[in-house]
Amino acid sequence: MRTRLVALAGCAALVAPVALGTVGTANAAPAENPPVRLVGGVTSPVYDYPTAIRETVWVTTPDLDGDGAPERVAADIIRPRELDGTARVPVIMDASPYYLSLGRGNESEFKEYDAQGIPIKFPLYYDNYFVPRGYAFVAVDMAGTARSTGCSDEGGRSDVESVKAVIEWLDGKGVAHDASGQVVDADWSNGKTGMIGKSYDGTLANGVAAAGVDGLRTIVPISAISSWYDYNRWQGAVKSFNYPSGLSRTIARNRTIATDCSPRLSWMDANDGDETGAYTDFWAERDYREGTYYDASKVKASVFIVHGLQDNNVKTMNASKWWQDLGRQGVTRKMWLTRLGHVDPFDSDREAWVSTLHRWFDHELMGVRNGITREPAVRVETAPTHWVTSRWWPTPAAWTARLNFHSDGTMMRGLKDRSTASYVNDWRLSENTAVQLGDNPNRLLFLTGSTKREVRVSGTPTVDLDVTHGSPVGQVSVMLVDYGQMDRVSASGDGAETLSTESCWGPASADDDACYLDVARRIGSTNLQVLARGWARLDGAGRQKVTVELAANDVLVPAGHQLGVVISGSRNGVVAVDTAATTYTIGLRGSRLNLPVAGVLTGFGPGRMTVKDTQNLRPGTLANLNATRWPGN
Repeated sequence: MRTRLVALAGCAALVAPVALGTVGTANAAPAENPPVRLVGGVTSPVYDYPTAIRETVWVTTPDLDGDGAPERVAADIIRPRELDGTARVPVIMDASPYYLSLGRGNESEFKEYDAQGIPIKFPLYYDNYFVPRGYAFVAVDMAGTARSTGCSDEGGRSDVESVKAVIEWLDGKGVAHDASGQVVDADWSNGKTGMIGKSYDGTLANGVAAAGVDGLRTIVPISAISSWYDYNRWQGAVKSFNYPSGLSRTIARNRTIATDCSPRLSWMDANDGDETGAYTDFWAERDYREGTYYDASKVKASVFIVHGLQDNNVKTMNASKWWQDLGRQGVTRKMWLTRLGHVDPFDSDREAWVSTLHRWFDHELMGVRNGITREPAVRVETAPTHWVTSRWWPTPAAWTARLNFHSDGTMMRGLKDRSTASYVNDWRLSENTAVQLGDNPNRLLFLTGSTKREVRVSGTPTVDLDVTHGSPVGQVSVMLVDYGQMDRVSASGDGAETLSTESCWGPASADDDACYLDVARRIGSTNLQVLARGWARLDGAGRQKVTVELAANDVLVPAGHQLGVVISGSRNGVVAVDTAATTYTIGLRGSRLNLPVAGVLTGFGPGRMTVKDTQNLRPGTLANLNATRWPGN
């Protein structure tokens, strides 16, 4: 039985309304902003949720799937009834491919409709919480999914343009029809839209922002992709074969409009470049940072990024590189980095998250002067529940420590080793085996001594390798490991554990109660943790020099720990291209770890870890990278 804990966020004694827009009379044009009541500096719930207007429109777009017919993109809308015809309202939008396929949120909620097709349940809490505060909420079915026509294309133009068309309609451009075929205008919208969503949903927000569409004022991408190449690939290493078409088939489940998308799926299989892993025109179309159609220079909206530093689904480079590119363009930005995996902050830091998101939307969409953009832009969880804030990221205090590899298995600053070290490729080598101390002919392990002081790793580590091999196509896998016992956020369940209690975030209707099971961090003591991973494909036999980029991180390594670099041919997380017992030889003089660290790094003491410390690793220490996951899971 659930214990219900009702969250009364935003509730306070009644005060006089602060009108950000004036209420029009029956004969006057609607005001451009809704009247709201500010309590404690934020909008408070004054509009009735159960009686709010619920409706669906289908926005017309050009032909996106190549069948010669325009697409019809379904947008389910809920907005305050009291303001209909009297004031225009801003929009919070979650565009998704998952509303009828996999569901949304930790509890996999789906959209629900009554017998007349009117939406009666909107997944997640955005409608319950924000509609009473004077916002509209719009849930868009991406083209090729749910109640929209067309075919999905894993982040390509069909995906982005189908959602972009809804933003334009909300801004007074474009055409939409209701279920009866009547043309409908968004005369209730003031043209200011903020997009939000986790994973694929947040990815759509990134793509639409990178299209430079008018009317989009802010986006909040959570665990989102900024380049689909960086989701499906890692320096030429392929995540899995024909992943784009597989994902497109999955998100088309339960769609209400039968459509033959086999030509599109076959085209994706023929053009995704699995055979080479190269960045091609296919991936440039799906690159929102510097792609063919979309790029960071076009972004007009502010951006509030949220990402888990232990996210092994959508890797952290999708957040770190997006953050950097937006900064170069002068985009207003904010970022939260948590110690969890692929987890919405609503399911990890619920009260703090809703409070911050509330203030962000009030500022960006309602024009409330609450000072949120003058606060530190970045909030990072560098250890379990230990948060630091700053204006910039990575921390400006970070510098690059260059640690050279030695044939005795040590790793240190300064002196270089002119010899070599070799391992025999075993593509089946598990991470559990690879990280263990002791002799292993199938991997190389280089260890520092124990850290004398706490070290903060902040940024993107890289490993330079001078490697020689005899395979026509080779591969290397690199891990940065923190050896030492401490309480860490578990890799199991992305570090999140669903509890039996629940909290409620907004008023309810008969079909939508706004109550969600609480979630806590899975924290436990482990003897090691993989801090960052990276892979690289090596085309051609012989000697090659490659710099392997690892996943970005921001984490505290306590005094007394050892840092290790593991080099192997393991397939964990990617498809193996060399399955033979190939010998890989590393030239140590030209190989090293480039580690972004903050603080003093004067040297290392004697190592303290022993073989027994890394045997029989407990569940949750290492992630299962080979499990097939879709970006919405």
